[in-house]
Formats: sequence, structure tokens, C-alpha cells
Amino acid sequence: MSDNLEQANKMEVTLLEKLQSQDKAYDEYNGYLENLVKEFQGYLFYDKVQNKSIIFSLSGVLNIKPIPKSTEPVYPVFTAGQYSKNNVAKLLGTVTVPTTKPAYRKIKPMYSTSTELKPTRKLKEADGDELEENQKLSLSSSVTNVKEYIIPGVNGVYHISGGKSGILWASDASGNLVQTDLQGKQLQMRKTSGEDDGYHTVTQDGDLIFTDRKKCIINRITHEKTIAEFITTRRWVPLSIHTSHINGDILVGMTTCKYLNGMVARYNKTGNEIQSIERDNKGQELYSGYPHYITESINGDICVSDYCNQAVIVVNKSGQHRFSYTGQESDILPSGICTDILGHIIVCETSRKTVHLLDQDGQLLSLLDTSQKGIENPLCVCVDDDNNLHVGHGGTNTVIVYKYLQ
Repeated sequence: MSDNLEQANKMEVTLLEKLQSQDKAYDEYNGYLENLVKEFQGYLFYDKVQNKSIIFSLSGVLNIKPIPKSTEPVYPVFTAGQYSKNNVAKLLGTVTVPTTKPAYRKIKPMYSTSTELKPTRKLKEADGDELEENQKLSLSSSVTNVKEYIIPGVNGVYHISGGKSGILWASDASGNLVQTDLQGKQLQMRKTSGEDDGYHTVTQDGDLIFTDRKKCIINRITHEKTIAEFITTRRWVPLSIHTSHINGDILVGMTTCKYLNGMVARYNKTGNEIQSIERDNKGQELYSGYPHYITESINGDICVSDYCNQAVIVVNKSGQHRFSYTGQESDILPSGICTDILGHIIVCETSRKTVHLLDQDGQLLSLLDTSQKGIENPLCVCVDDDNNLHVGHGGTNTVIVYKYLQ
């Protein structure tokens, strides 16, 4: 087709040259006729007839040149190939869906002396099986309490950003942002404008970036403990933020000044905006005015806890709406959210004192009842490098760590 188009372009140039040449010839002929008309009009004056015989003058004038000849263009003809769709399919291959029905397996009830995971449904064997085989991990038959630790300098644990080597950041609803280790040693502390949101995250380089909702900017804290302005969000108020573990992109959940509309924006590592997500395929608004926690799954899905919509809203990496999780019996009030190495979506549900464990398609797998360990207000979750689940409590500065994979 490229060769055909190139040949057609050459033919077009040749035809245009011929037509332009003929057009020029007719312009010259029109000019010639206009000169003749002017000359004929001159003979209408008496003095010219008197001084020169009109008979002899007109004998040369009336010998008009013939009209220039022109040719009709011969246009190229396209002859379609004789290959059918089946011929092309034989060359490129086809995609078919097997008729084999998927097998089902049951999840064993997950009981322990410290806490309980209540099984809620059968789990289909899907892409998760391949991940489990590759990662040699699966859901454990019981959930056990591994340890507890204290976050110094905060009134409650509303969000945790996991770092490396047991170093993490945690924040409360009063703007206190603390870096600590798992032994409770405070390494540094910052005062921010953050509230009960997931407003900070650790980058691939180990820097911490956090939102400033009052100035509509995103700041960066480097290894040298200096703060620098990184991104300006202009009229949008940044609430939640997450650094992609896939490519280092920065995902930000934002709202308008009066909390009327919500949006998710994607920035690259240098802080340039490369994507904004506001509406679904039907033009409906995806987010309310309060997308206050955000994370990303291993398949690139963007997962948002939208408090006002009472739902976990999930879109793919292109921004297309995949599903919204609204709980089982009634709407949930979702808060902290994270994902693990198997693609599970883990979200806190404060009003029922539970943590929901979902698969990649939003199906509820099980519930972690945190009230047995005294966590009456689970607000944030985080999975560390050892695949342990950290659950923060809004009422105290205690974090409880669970082992839920094996």
C-alpha cells in the first residue's frame, strides 16, 4: 500500500503539472482576446476611421488565433487485491477463546487465635494462579499477628509509606509527618498541611514526596532532608499520592477547592503531567470531591478510595473504568488502600472495623476482623518487602503487623 500511495502521489504531481500548463495557456489566450476587444473598440472613434481605412485595418485583426487545444486527464485506477479476510488471518494468526469451563477451588477458612479472616466466596483460578506459581506465594490458611510497633510523635496512624530496610513514614490527621524505624526510633519529623488522607509516598529513589493542600503543590524530601517544591497542581487541591512501582510515575488524587469534583492525574518522574482521569466512557464523573487514598496494582490498574462515593473505584492504566467496589451488604466507607505482589487490593473499612481483601477484578475474597486486636478504627494499610500487612489505627499510634501470605 505504501508503494501504491507513492506511485499515486507521483501521478498526481504529473497531472497537476499538465493541468497547470493548460491553465496558463488559456490565461494567455484570454489576454490575447481582451487585447482584440480593446482594438475593436478603438475603431468606433471617427478620427481613426478617417485617417486609416477600416477595411485594411480589420483584415489583419479579424484573423483570430484558434482556441488552444486541451486534453482530458487520464486518472489512475486502483485495483483491489484479491485476498480475503481469511487469507490475512492465515498470515497473521487469530485469537480464539477456549470453550473449556474454568475450574473452581475453595478457600479454606482462615482462623487463628489472634484474628480471623472470614471466607466469603469461591475464588476462580485465573491469572492469580500463575502469579502464585511464579512468586511461590498464596493466601495463608490462617492470619497471625507478627508484631506491633509504635509511631512516635503522632496522635493516630492515618497513612503509612513504606521505605527500605525497615524505615517508614507515617502521619496523623493533624499534619504530623514522622520518619521512624520499626523499633519506634524517630528519625525526623515534619509539620504539614496533610489531614486524614494518603498524602505521602516514597519514590523509587528513596525520596519522600507529599502534598500541600493549602498551596496546591507537591514537595519532595531528599536524602539530605531538604524540602523542595516539586509539582504545582494549579487549581486542583492534591489529596492523595502514590509512586508507581512499575515505572516510577506519580499518581495524585485531587479535588476542587470546594470539594465538588475529583480527578486523578499522572506525572512522570520529572514532574510533568502526562495523564488526567475524570470521566468514564459515558462521560460520567468517576470520582466525587474526595479521592483521599490512591494506589496502583501490579497490572497497572489505578485504585482509589473515594470516601464521598462510598466506593473503591478502579480504572486501568489508560483511564478506562474497570469496576467499582461498594461492599457486600451495603456501601462502605473506604479509607487506606494498598496492593500486594499477587495483585490483591486491600482496603480499610472503618465503620465495620474490617480490612477487605479483593482480587484484581474487585471480588471479595475475605475479611480481616481487626477488632480482636483492639483496632477499632483501621485507617491505613501497607505491605512491606516481606509481604507482611501493616494496619494502622486512627485512635492510637500503634501499628499491628499480620502475616497473611505463605
